[in-house]
Amino acid sequence: MLMAVAATFLTVSATSALAAPSDTPRASAAELAIDAAVPRPEPANVPPPTIGDFKMDSTGAVPDAAKATEKPAEPGMAPKAAEPKTDIKPAETVTAPAAKPGDAATTTPATATAPSAEPAKEPVKVSNVAPADQPVADKLREMLSAKSLRYFDRKNERAAVEKFYSGREYAPQWTQAGKLTDSAKGVIARLKDAAAEGLNPADYPVPEFAAATSPDQLAEAELKLTSSMLDYARQAQSGRMHWSQVSADIQYPEHPTDPAEVLANISTAKDASAALDGYNPPHKLYKELKAKLAELRGLGDGPMIHIAEGPALAYKTATKKQGEVAPEDPRVPQLRAKLGVTENPDSMLYDAKVSAAVRKFQENADLKPTGVLDDRTVKALNSPKRDRQIDTVIVNMERWRWLPRQLGASSLGNAYVILNVPDFTLKVMQNGAQVWTTRVVTGKPGKHATPMLTETMKFITVNPTWNVPPSIIYNEYLPALQQDPTVLQRMGLRLERNRDGSIHISQPPGEANALGRIRFNFPNKFLVYQHDTPDKHLFAKEERAFSHGCMRVQNPDQYAATLLNITMPNERYTPEKIRSMYGRSEIDLKFPTPIPVNITYQTAFVDDAGKLQIRKDIYGRDAAMIALLKNGRSKDLEQMIAHAQPNYSRPSGSSLPVGVNFASDNTFSSGPSFFERLFGGPSPMTPPAPVGRRPQPRFTR
Repeated sequence: MLMAVAATFLTVSATSALAAPSDTPRASAAELAIDAAVPRPEPANVPPPTIGDFKMDSTGAVPDAAKATEKPAEPGMAPKAAEPKTDIKPAETVTAPAAKPGDAATTTPATATAPSAEPAKEPVKVSNVAPADQPVADKLREMLSAKSLRYFDRKNERAAVEKFYSGREYAPQWTQAGKLTDSAKGVIARLKDAAAEGLNPADYPVPEFAAATSPDQLAEAELKLTSSMLDYARQAQSGRMHWSQVSADIQYPEHPTDPAEVLANISTAKDASAALDGYNPPHKLYKELKAKLAELRGLGDGPMIHIAEGPALAYKTATKKQGEVAPEDPRVPQLRAKLGVTENPDSMLYDAKVSAAVRKFQENADLKPTGVLDDRTVKALNSPKRDRQIDTVIVNMERWRWLPRQLGASSLGNAYVILNVPDFTLKVMQNGAQVWTTRVVTGKPGKHATPMLTETMKFITVNPTWNVPPSIIYNEYLPALQQDPTVLQRMGLRLERNRDGSIHISQPPGEANALGRIRFNFPNKFLVYQHDTPDKHLFAKEERAFSHGCMRVQNPDQYAATLLNITMPNERYTPEKIRSMYGRSEIDLKFPTPIPVNITYQTAFVDDAGKLQIRKDIYGRDAAMIALLKNGRSKDLEQMIAHAQPNYSRPSGSSLPVGVNFASDNTFSSGPSFFERLFGGPSPMTPPAPVGRRPQPRFTR
């Protein structure tokens, strides 16, 4: 027995020595004896495990909590030895030994002791809409998801509105908790003041937010205001009517608004009213007309205020004896409203401000500026002429909306040419100031009217050849040839017959050339340009509408030198240098940077002295626009499409001799009337009778 105890003691001691860490103290003899008395299971006669008996746990073992909280050793320090864990029972181990394949224990995963993972849930989306606005947002979502929405009849606007509101989770833009935002107040103020811009406030209805008490009503008011705002921005920038509705000989670059940009701009602006006002024309001449419109009609856009007759009213400044004299009269409140005196609108005192407003009106009405309200001034205030002037100013403001926002070339100090047809003047502008001006002759009313356009002048031709346009050949020269076969030769014109049988008529360079010595070229669909003329006497007339559509310049050498010095300042061109080039050969002077040319129709403008000028409506443009504005709503006008062909297309009403047709010709409609130059009288109204079959003329640019 003693031998068995000793053998057991040796076996346990060896096993403990192998298992225990090196720093564990040895057990006592009594403890060893007790351990030896505890019965132990006999080792199973099992072969040693192979690599196939081990299977990796796909779910990963759960890390030991103690190991997870261990801190990494500091640099330079040896890792701390793990302390033995004598309080962990075998059943509490985290990972179980791998079972043999086919063993019943394999039906339970090795990680069965770890808690099973729950299915992932979608995160709850938190709304950014304020709780007080959520009912309105829900209604907006419902309204914008409907197939038909009556507030936005343009596809691009509807798409922009849907994207705008969906991007803000359909939160209202114009109200918060049912109250108007500052942005809404600014937009509403601008819409109600539309008359000041020559627009009609009735075209931009403002909903009654105060009466909107339910989410449905607030959502409807929200979309109505958005619609009115988009209408205002579009019409303020591009006009209430398209220029093609007025005449076929108008063409300006399109500059429509982007509704998405408008929504983003207004919704993020610190001052929504100023941002919306920014869609009106920025031109100085437009703003001057706006100021004159306010003077002409006073505040608002209602009917004209009639001032009753009565005694003369005069304001006198303070003196030592009398002091300030400001008579009272019941007509003064009406006078204040009519002349735009906003201070003390109900006061009946004819004070200094009222007297100054009367004096300013007298200056514009060609009356003696006394500041006294006498009978002549009252009659002028009540004159229907003022109504006509108001209409004229409004249609001119409308035409400014058609022009490009930037008239000039920024690389040349915003230089540009602007020609006013009814005023028969041309101006060269640079850096916001007038550089040079001259008189011009423009097209005759009717089919020879000078078109309204914006193009760029690319070069100047000295000693140009005049290639007679087919329209002039067809309507004037061929009828004259039938009467006198030598007429072209006597006029210095050359007639050439091409191989295909077509004819070409031209006039070589020289003093008698219909284009004079210089031609200013800005290619355009109407085939018109600016040029010199041998008929200098026409510049002495007040009304100078005599050409076939082109614009004749009074001082072409100065004009050329001015433009060349803007585009090529180092070349130092002078009128004398330009004249030294006159001869028999064409010379093209090309601009490194083209200069914009703007042909306008300003029957109302403010001169340098600040006085409103009115010109004759020689082409009937004002009458056509006034009729459109008064007889149709703006939305209807915008959607109308004009189908008229340009005035500079195929001539009509004449015939050609047998076998005569036109050469394809890069020509322009210009020059004086053939019969005026030959006989000094008007061209015949009726062409000769047709002879043979008439071929169709061909045009090229």
